[in-house]
Amino acid sequence: MKKLSYATLEEMGYEGYLLKEAPERVLQFGEGNFLRAFVECWIDKMNEKAGFNSKVVLVQPIGGGDMVRNFINEQEGLYTLILRGNENGTKVDDRRVISCVSKCLNPYSDYEAVLAYAESEDIRFVVCNTTEAGIQYDPACQFEDAPAASYPGKLTQWLYRRFKKFGQTPGKGIIILSCELIDNNGKELEKCVMQYANQWQLEEEFKTWLKEENVFCSTLVDRIVPGYPRADAAQICEELGYQDNLLDVGEVFGLWVIEGPQWMKKELPFEEAGLPVIICDDHKPYKQRKVRILNGAHTSMVLGAYLAGQDIVRDCMNDEVIEGFMNKTIYDEIIPTLTLPEEELKEFASSVTSRFNNPFVDHALLSISLNSTSKWKARVMPSFKGYVEKFGKLPECITASFAFYIAFYNGQKLTDDGLVGSRGTNEYTIHDDRDILEFYDAHKEDSVEDLVHAVCTNTAFWGEDLTAVPGFEQAVVQYLQQIREKGTYEVMKSCL
Repeated sequence: MKKLSYATLEEMGYEGYLLKEAPERVLQFGEGNFLRAFVECWIDKMNEKAGFNSKVVLVQPIGGGDMVRNFINEQEGLYTLILRGNENGTKVDDRRVISCVSKCLNPYSDYEAVLAYAESEDIRFVVCNTTEAGIQYDPACQFEDAPAASYPGKLTQWLYRRFKKFGQTPGKGIIILSCELIDNNGKELEKCVMQYANQWQLEEEFKTWLKEENVFCSTLVDRIVPGYPRADAAQICEELGYQDNLLDVGEVFGLWVIEGPQWMKKELPFEEAGLPVIICDDHKPYKQRKVRILNGAHTSMVLGAYLAGQDIVRDCMNDEVIEGFMNKTIYDEIIPTLTLPEEELKEFASSVTSRFNNPFVDHALLSISLNSTSKWKARVMPSFKGYVEKFGKLPECITASFAFYIAFYNGQKLTDDGLVGSRGTNEYTIHDDRDILEFYDAHKEDSVEDLVHAVCTNTAFWGEDLTAVPGFEQAVVQYLQQIREKGTYEVMKSCL
């Protein structure tokens, strides 16, 4: 079977959209599955529908592991993106050859090639997703490093080269779109770049140019991307008629919210291409919506659902009690605490239910359970506190979810791998920070009352003493007693 290439597609008589030649206007730090199923998807469609006419140069952000880079270059930047899921009640399995990528570079073996793009007249955008740990200031990085170890260090070096070339020419700054999953990702990246500019004692003119000619955009990204379909890759390639080592699978749903000035809409014609990308003055309400509804629904439901005998999210959506519990949590207890228009929130919530029911994605509850302590604090507690403040009473389902959390973490054996709990005759491993697991191990023999009190008063977990919320401790005790007597499924049923 022939490898995917422009020549192969031509021989096959491929009739889909392709853009073989175009200016390289986007530099992207990150070559992984998520960005290729998300950013490149939108750019490819902007090229087709709005004449964006741009190629993307990929840069792998860390050293070693050249396999993906080699595949990208061998396939001339081409790969097949498969978007799967439900859309308007219909199963979707859409396949598209993405042709907006030109090449992939390794800054550790070809640093000068990456820096050379700083002197390109065409480059206007930098996109990055270097994981949550990527946007960090490492004072060990030096200006002379080739390249700096940290991503912000590399970006500072690259921007300084551009300043040296175009610093006196207005309009040659860069629009930087940060996609890392941290709060205010763009602003945090800008802060790190300024720290390096100060540490390396770069010119004041460079710092002024950074602020006045460049735009660091914080963004929210939302698409579930399982990535390379290892189990059925051979069958897919057989159906496509070519060998594609870069197959990428994502869900149909996608949303990109970019915090930036409105003039960017002319430079990035997402709207003209009919894409679900929002350029706005403040991305925080959208982030709050996603974290509180989608992630909050996950965290408040999955631990109880797992203890009730479920293993994947989709099966939970086919159980009327578990789905009913989740929907009551979302519509009655989370949405009333949010600031966006109610209809907009309900529309997003409806899409969440559809996404959780994706027939192509087996999303394991145990994988979502990772680090549930910090997740409950970040994703669920704000809705809990907002509900209590607004209505003067406890949210029933969210309170029950706290009891599910304690029940799930009430393990019996601490190992090097984690804290081992049991679901009937089956064991499962709880993964969280070591001090959290040691806390639960120390309290594994407590009575229900003592265990709940110890958890609620652990200010290291929650940043405050939750026994200060009137009636909360007593309600959690009652729920946990019911869980031990009847199980989480019956508790969910009692909340409906």
